[in-house]
Formats: sequence, C-alpha cells, structure tokens
Amino acid sequence: MIVRGWEYLAEYEAEKDEIHAAIQEVLNSGSLILGNKVKEFENKYAAYCEVKHGVGVDNGTNAIFLALKALGIGDGDEVITVSNTAVPTVSAIVSCGAIPVFVDIEETSFLMDTTKIETAITPKTKCILPVHLFGQCVDMDEINRIAKQYHLKVLEDCAQSHGALYKNHQAGSLSDIAATSFYPTKILGTYGDAGMVLTKDSELYHRLLRLRVYGMEETYNAVEHGYNCRLDEIHAAILLKKLNHIKDYIAKRRNLANQYHELLSDTSLQLPVEMSYGKHSYYLYVVRHPQRDLILEELRKRDIFLNIHYAYPIHTMQAYTYLGYKQNDLPVTEKISKELFSLPLYPSLTEEKQHYIVDAIREVMALHHL
Repeated sequence: MIVRGWEYLAEYEAEKDEIHAAIQEVLNSGSLILGNKVKEFENKYAAYCEVKHGVGVDNGTNAIFLALKALGIGDGDEVITVSNTAVPTVSAIVSCGAIPVFVDIEETSFLMDTTKIETAITPKTKCILPVHLFGQCVDMDEINRIAKQYHLKVLEDCAQSHGALYKNHQAGSLSDIAATSFYPTKILGTYGDAGMVLTKDSELYHRLLRLRVYGMEETYNAVEHGYNCRLDEIHAAILLKKLNHIKDYIAKRRNLANQYHELLSDTSLQLPVEMSYGKHSYYLYVVRHPQRDLILEELRKRDIFLNIHYAYPIHTMQAYTYLGYKQNDLPVTEKISKELFSLPLYPSLTEEKQHYIVDAIREVMALHHL
C-alpha cells in the first residue's frame, strides 16, 4: 500500500458530477472572468466567515498582498509576523516593499507567541499579521488589544484555517482584514489557484475591488495603480459546490484527528493540542518528535511518504538573509523545524490507510526504542 501526505482523486470521484456540471454551466454562460459565479461565491463565503465583504482573487499570496496594499502598507513599513509559516506570507509582505519582523511561536500550539509582540514594535510598525496555522486560530483577543494600544492594523492569514473557530467566531472575522487561499490542498480547495480577501470595512472593500483590476472602477480608467488579481468564473463555480460540503469536510477531518489521538496517545510523539479558546479544523495533523528524520526514513521504506511543515524557517532561507536574523534569534521556531512532520489527514483518507500509517509508526518506534 502506498500512502502520500495528500490525495484528492477519491474526493474528486465522489463529487465529479456536480463539479463537471458547474464547469459546464460557466462555459455555457458566456462569462468567464468576474461574473455572477464570482459574486455569488464572494457573498456566500463572506457570510460563512461572518464578514460583510469578500473579494475573490487569483491566489492566496495575492490575497495577502492586496490586503496589505488596501491597508496602505508600503515601502519601509514593518509587519510583525512569524517565521514558522509558508513562504507566501512573507513573500507578500516583501512584495509590498514592507519589512517582515518575526516573533517566536508557542511550544504547544506552534502559533504566534503574543507575549513577544510588544517588544518587536517600533515606530515603523504598521501591522500585525498572525497566521492561523495548521487549522487553529492565534489568540486574537490579545493581538487586537495590542493593535488598539499601538494603533496598528491586523491582517489574519487564514489560508490554513477554513472553518476554524476562535471563541465561537470564524477565522477571518477577527481583524481589520483577512486573506485566505483555495489552493487544492486546503480544507476548501479548488482544482487550481484561487484566494479571497475578507473584511467588514466597506471602504477597504471598495479599494480592494479596484486594486484587483488595475486600479479601475466601472470604466477602463485607472483611479490608482492596481494589479491583475482576478478570480475566474470556473474556480468560483467549483468552490460554490465545494462550499456546500465544508461542514462535512471539517467533521471528517476532526474525526480522523480524534482517531490519531486515540491510536497514538501512548507513543512518544507529541500530538496536536486544541487550544481551549477555539475549534481546530485540522488542515494538517502535525506531530513532533526529536527523531523525526529517522521516523520519516523508516516510513518511506514502507511506502508512506509524509510531509514536513516547515523544515526551513523563513528567517533562515537564503532569500531573506538580508533581514539580518541570526541563529537562535527565534529558538522555538528553529527547534521545532527539526522535529515537526504531518500525518495524512484529508476527508477521503480511509480507515484502512489510517490504521496502516499508525501500525507502521508504532512498528518503527518499537524497532528503534523511541
């Protein structure tokens, strides 16, 4: 049996009739870009996230980029975020001309350590960008308190947290503005690239509409410098169909996570912890072990190919050495980057495969006395 970190074919097989019908409807409509399907999806996903406005864009990176631009973030401004994240979070900041400022993360949740934020604030700080990583929200009450005290904007990166709750409120509804991705691997993913910016602020909303289409409004006349970040009708139509299943997707993910908890709780793996203030949507089931590399090597011999999120903290990457971070500047981030790995967790993962994974892990750990 071959097991990979993520697969979509079984899910596609179950949903392909409605997906094909959605695509055919778009192709027959005569409208392919920023039409009725985009508007419908924007409205429905914004409502799901408990915000007034959604602006569909071409990918999650540009969602962060446009959100920053809409907030007025630009050259020389500092944005506080984390190094334990996907590169797009930081790429978007840098593309705005801004400077990412990293704070460390918590040992338990792997999320932004809010106690580190205030010491990172300088006169150049304009925004805090928490990343709701692996399917779980950062402590947003504390972030919003700090932001209010220092007159900062807050942008949530929700690419990994569709359906996650913070004190019974949806990720994406907890700040000035939020960005998300609908990349295929996501909890709500399409068959290609797509993203969205979410906000309750009507002024930000109207600026985002301009920014995603060359800075233009209703006529072919640029009001301000803008970009080409449009969501197309086909991906919006697919996402509308898949949005109908999001509760089921999350329920299946949580059930799989509970099964892993039950089956691996007596091992030396450090398992994910759901924070008391929220509900984890389990985009990833991330475990931790000091002998990670040995475990992964042994699992590969058994045709189990797992992923590491993330092996290289961004502040250590060659592309960002100019920021001036040194070894041990972010000790928790650096330590866990050598220990974290993800077990397969997606709605179509079968019980048979999950037990095969668990049995293999237990066999490897027994073999090496881990």
